[in-house]
Amino acid sequence: MPEFGSWATHWWKPVLFIVVAGHLTNVCVTLFLHRAQTHRGVKFHWLAEVPMRVWLWLTTAIKTKEWVACHRKHHAFADREGDPHSPLLEGLRNIMLKGALYYRQAVRQPGVLEKYGKGTPNDWLERHLLDKRSAFGILVMLGIDIWLFGFFVGPLVWGIQMIWIPFWAAGVINGVGHALGYRNYEVKDESRNISPIAIWLGGEELHNNHHADPHSAKFAHRGFELDIGWIYIRALSLLGLAKIKYAHGVSGYDRDRGEDPTAKAAA
Repeated sequence: MPEFGSWATHWWKPVLFIVVAGHLTNVCVTLFLHRAQTHRGVKFHWLAEVPMRVWLWLTTAIKTKEWVACHRKHHAFADREGDPHSPLLEGLRNIMLKGALYYRQAVRQPGVLEKYGKGTPNDWLERHLLDKRSAFGILVMLGIDIWLFGFFVGPLVWGIQMIWIPFWAAGVINGVGHALGYRNYEVKDESRNISPIAIWLGGEELHNNHHADPHSAKFAHRGFELDIGWIYIRALSLLGLAKIKYAHGVSGYDRDRGEDPTAKAAA
């Protein structure tokens, strides 16, 4: 067990921690919240799912039902009136800087959680800890960071962790992903692919591909595109910890598309 503040003895240790922890947070968002919960393209064994849920509790205070509801509503009204976070409606600068505020506004609207948040976990862990005491998780993370990095560096590391998802997900993906980049598909919205930062964002930057086929657990559609989230899913599948329901262009996983809740919500 590390001694108090021992991980701050060299500058690269907190930097490496932030990068690894941030990537892990991105991966939990894309695998659990996005591909599994929102679109049902993959289902995880509880041995894989619970650690992702707990890590998100520690690093984001995100409530699963709220995140899923907001994202399903985004697909139902992508880049038109009703979209919770479109740069075409609100401006790229506003989405980049205030994307988390638009998210909060959306989930507080009457009926949004009931209509778009169906099917999310409602077990003991969710009811009594992850949802009811969502803010407690980030306080636990603050304590961990202070223990690892001391009273000066620890809160700084924690602060970066707290703005990580608001910047990369609510800002970059929802903003830049609908304003800049290339398109493989002429879908009705303005979604774009913003490669080559797939490793950094877990594959989420292949946004146009995702909007063209939301139910797919695999976001990469062309040979040069890398979806590291899909690589993690395949690894978990080989270990028996993930069941892939549908994956774009992948033999054996492209026959039964199942039901995508976002399509039903948009109807």
